Parts: sequence; C-alpha cells; structure tokens
Amino acid sequence: MKKKQTRKKRKLVRSRNWAEERDHDFAFTHDRARHRRAQPAVSDAAARDLNPLPRDFTPNAVVINHAKRWAVVEMNGEERLCIIDERLREEESTLLAPGDAVLVEFDGEEAVVRGVAPRRTRLCRPAHEHARIREQVFAANVDVLIVVAAAVEPPFKPGLVDRFLIAAEIGGVAPILCLNKVDLVEQDPAEIALYRGLGIEVIRTSCATGVGIDALRNRMRGKVGVLSGHSGVGKSSLLNALDPALDLETQEISTYSSRGRHTTTAARLFHLEGGIRIIDTPGIRALGLWKVSAGEVAYFFPEIAAFSADCRYRNCTHTHEPRCAVRAAVARGEIPEPRYASYRRIHASLESGTGTTPGRLIMKYAGDKKSLTD
Repeated sequence: MKKKQTRKKRKLVRSRNWAEERDHDFAFTHDRARHRRAQPAVSDAAARDLNPLPRDFTPNAVVINHAKRWAVVEMNGEERLCIIDERLREEESTLLAPGDAVLVEFDGEEAVVRGVAPRRTRLCRPAHEHARIREQVFAANVDVLIVVAAAVEPPFKPGLVDRFLIAAEIGGVAPILCLNKVDLVEQDPAEIALYRGLGIEVIRTSCATGVGIDALRNRMRGKVGVLSGHSGVGKSSLLNALDPALDLETQEISTYSSRGRHTTTAARLFHLEGGIRIIDTPGIRALGLWKVSAGEVAYFFPEIAAFSADCRYRNCTHTHEPRCAVRAAVARGEIPEPRYASYRRIHASLESGTGTTPGRLIMKYAGDKKSLTD
C-alpha cells in the first residue's frame, strides 16, 4: 500500500519584521493603488458642483506663453508660473494663447489659472490634422498684425503676405506690412507699391542702419502687436532693435537653401519700453486660413470683389467662366497680375482641399532648395 503523499501547507500570512524594514511606509504601495481603484469615482460634473469654476470674473493676468498644463502669466507687473486647472477643457479652439486675459487664483502657494476671458480679437490657423482641436489660436486680444517680409534674403513672398492679410481680416486685427532689410537693396520689391495702393500701411526698416525702427516703435506705442512672417525675415532682430535689453538670439540665413532658420520656437508675449507689447511667433512654414471657403476668397481681395458684380454668372469663380469681369479687368491691367495669381492659388487650394479638410487652407513650403513662386 502506497504511502499517502503529504504536502506542506502554505502559510496564509507572511510574517515580516517591520521593525527592521526600512521605508516601510512604501511597503503597501500596491495595496494603496488597489484601494484607490476600489473607491467610487467622482464624476466631472460632481467635481464641478463641489468647486465650480468662476463664470463671471475680472481677469487679473495676461498669458505670456504656455505649454501643456502650465502657463507663464504677467500678473501685477511680474511673471508667474501657473498650473492650468484641469477642468478647463479645450473644445474647438486652443484653450490658451499669448495675450489671453485670464483669472489666476491661489491654492496655498500654487497659482492656478481658473478662467479665460472671451477674446476681443484673435489670429488663428487650422490645427494639425490629428489634433484634438480644429482651430489653433496663436495670438489673442491683439491690435496690430505686423507682417514682416524681407526685401531680400529670403526673397519677398507676396503670396504669403496675402494670406496674412486674410488672416488679419478674419481675426479683426489691423495689418501692417513691415519691409525689413531695406539696407540690402537699392529698390523695394515692385509689389510694395501694389500694397500701398490697396491702403495697406507699409513701414520700411533696417536693423543694421536703424531706418524705420523709431517709426515702428511710435506706431506700436500703447498697442499689442504680433510679429509674423517667414523664417529668416528678421523678427527677433526687430525686437532687439526696438528694445536692446531683450538680447534675443538670432541666426543667419542658410547659404545652402537661402531660407531662414527657426530662432523662435514658440509664440511669446514681450513687454517692451513705452507700453509696447509684442507677441513674437515662430517662422511660418505652413499657414492656414480658418473657415474660409473657395467661394469666399474673392471677398478678401477688394479689387477682385469690386469687379465680380459684373460677371455673367453669380457664382463665377473668376478662373475659366465666359464673360468674367474679373479676368477682363486683369487683361486690361486694372487688377494687378500678382494679386490675381495669388487669388487663383488660394482658390485652387481650398477647392481641391489639398492637404487639408474643408474650410481650411494650408500652404506648405517645399523641402528642397527650389525657390517658391509664392
């Protein structure tokens, strides 16, 4: 008869000498995690009811810049790092942008952004295709958009200027065309006279000689502005010229591609002498127009809109239709050819939806060293 095999009984409780255990407060880490998971979750709605976000408030700070859940604000004349209340959610548009007026409250010694005031004006573009939001606001509550273009190095791009002018009109911001590096040319690009004829204010500047810096400073006194433009046009150099105390980093133009290198990596609000506030933005390589359809583009070109009423067809695209008053005006020289060509490119991009979704336009710069016609 075989002996019945006996097994050792496992101890149900593991004994430990807690007196000799170091850092025993951390011994139940996993148990605490299980305990937290077992607790009933409090809904977002219940959390809001317990400690609701303020709805009616007076802003007490202005956003300088932000990243993820943190924001740097100007409050009582000082810069302060704040955490953004996690109950403030992004919906269709960017939650925070430089220039936003916000409410900052204190939780002990920690500053917390609790509210964002409605935007008076804004500059925006379509968000990335896979982003959670649709509208990326890169400047808020600004008075003036300073479109910086170089007279040379990199070459003047009228197509990009036109897109900025449309973005300014959409956002309710007054545009200024700043032609920089005028010391490098004997004559301004021919398109400058075209923009002056449209009533666009033009300021010629040179950071090397100081030409136009005082004029730009006087124009911006007491205003909030945005510096935007292609990489390498001299936005950071202009800020240094306006206020040498900033001492911002600058870079030279690439000798390989004749294109600018990015110096500014994120939009940031600067407070300059004379009550000037300017938001410096990274060099644009992809510019979008938010909520503009192909049929609406003509309204942003006043010279085209003026003739479109005489077209044979009410929905004329001014590209191929017979008895088009716009194309006839272009042939007679009454509408400048560069502006009409710019209109055609924008209209074609929106109509085809190339690289974007309906209602969005994105202009991308080629990756090679070939110069763009825009």
